[in-house]
Amino acid sequence: MSVSSAHSTGNSTASSLSEAGASALTDQRIVVLDFGSQYAQLIARRVREQNVYCQILRHDLAAERIAELAPKGIILSGGPSSVYEDGAPRCDPELFKLGIPVLGICYGLQVACEAFGGKVTNTSRREYGHAMCEIVQSGTLFDDLPGEIDVWMSHGDQISAISEQFEPLARTSTCPFAAIRHKELPVYGMQFHPEVTHTPQGGKVLENFVRRICGCEPNWQLSDFADATVRQIRQLVGDRRVICGLSGGVDSSVVAALLYKAIGPQLTCILIDNGLLRKNEQTLVIDEFTNHFKTDLHVVDAEDRFLASLAGIVEPQEKRRRIGHDFIECFKKEAESIENAHFLAQGTLYPDVIESGADPDGPAATIKLHHNVGGLPEELGFELIEPLRDLFKDEVRRLGLELGLPEKLVWRHPFPGPGLAVRCLGEVTRDKLIVLRAADAIVIEEIEAAGLYRETSQTFAVLLPVQSVGVMGDARTYDNAIAVRSVNTDDFMTADWSRLPYELLARISTRIINEVQGVNRVCYDISSKPPATIEWE
Repeated sequence: MSVSSAHSTGNSTASSLSEAGASALTDQRIVVLDFGSQYAQLIARRVREQNVYCQILRHDLAAERIAELAPKGIILSGGPSSVYEDGAPRCDPELFKLGIPVLGICYGLQVACEAFGGKVTNTSRREYGHAMCEIVQSGTLFDDLPGEIDVWMSHGDQISAISEQFEPLARTSTCPFAAIRHKELPVYGMQFHPEVTHTPQGGKVLENFVRRICGCEPNWQLSDFADATVRQIRQLVGDRRVICGLSGGVDSSVVAALLYKAIGPQLTCILIDNGLLRKNEQTLVIDEFTNHFKTDLHVVDAEDRFLASLAGIVEPQEKRRRIGHDFIECFKKEAESIENAHFLAQGTLYPDVIESGADPDGPAATIKLHHNVGGLPEELGFELIEPLRDLFKDEVRRLGLELGLPEKLVWRHPFPGPGLAVRCLGEVTRDKLIVLRAADAIVIEEIEAAGLYRETSQTFAVLLPVQSVGVMGDARTYDNAIAVRSVNTDDFMTADWSRLPYELLARISTRIINEVQGVNRVCYDISSKPPATIEWE
């Protein structure tokens, strides 16, 4: 669990470290103005795949501030609104006069078009899904692409008229202005979504904008980021000590590995064993951070405390609150025993910063109620170090491999901060956790044996708060039910359930029922996100 799951206070040390460490790598940046798109983070990730730094900003950021940031290009994201509605979000129209290349995507296209006198209307022939897009004028945006490309549309509004200042670049059978450009200014737009995998040539379109139109060089390299961050950590920390909370997850592990490379024996790691970890979680962490990295690792056995606190509690948010409170108290007590400890490091990622509203130039917080932004209570007196706050999850994994972490640890599926408590529905008890932990281990073993662990994004077992009748041998049983959950996703903001082979599901079910005492039924969750969430609580 993150050491800050219940707190969201900002800290200047984290920001200064991040900006200083990455400044040489981010001087050529693309910015995305977010109009509420579910794909804004995906756009940024696709740009970074071109080895160019990309930052997400709020849609109404003043053109003057954007000019101060000096981006090489601006992307206007999609969004759920209609530009002709009262109060629809718009950008500062002055940004089109900055001389910085602009690319509008879907709603962003419509915002740009309207700003120059074009007309956007609702259409009776909506486009949702695949469409064939004919390139009528290649220009730079569609260089090295065929005359027709398969694209992904998702819109009910579209441009019905463009001003004389624009010219069409592409069209579909129902959308005459699928892509346009300004005749004099470096302003481009497209109705389709180049950032999604359903647009196979979308990466090339974004590459043309980022590299050819904006003129960006590929200087966003994780190896350089690691070297720059290590230098900054050494300069900031000096001869003082840094505490890092370990959870067994990839984020905290990569932070610890990065800190170890920077300051070696000045790093102390704390693992709170709350009794809610996965099978062999503690052993894996201890082995990696004592035998491999040889860090000063403190393991706190707090299982009895956490289970006593959770006794009789069934409401999910109350579970989370109690776990967060006990975690902080345990961490605080252990931290007090560490001499010369001045800094607290944690694995805040860029999506955490975006979704929390912690960046003053970024979008407002709309998603997470608790996240990895901020620190432990201020009375602890720690300065916060968040060396990963510029990175997305896929970048963190690649960085972990570069730092020498084993693939098994780097590619571990995400695990919720409250641990198995939110996968044990209803009251959490020691006996229930034994059942759940054993079932979950079987699920993971079988997924790995089938070669599907890296093909799925998150797979786990859930212990349901119901019993059902069964027959085992000649005896009637009335035992627990286990639900198996497996999803595929690019960003964890949306997810689809994994189409696992029936034979695999049969093996998982057979093994759980045969090997885990107290289970006589196994179900498979076929819900997508939305409307369901990935976790059950």
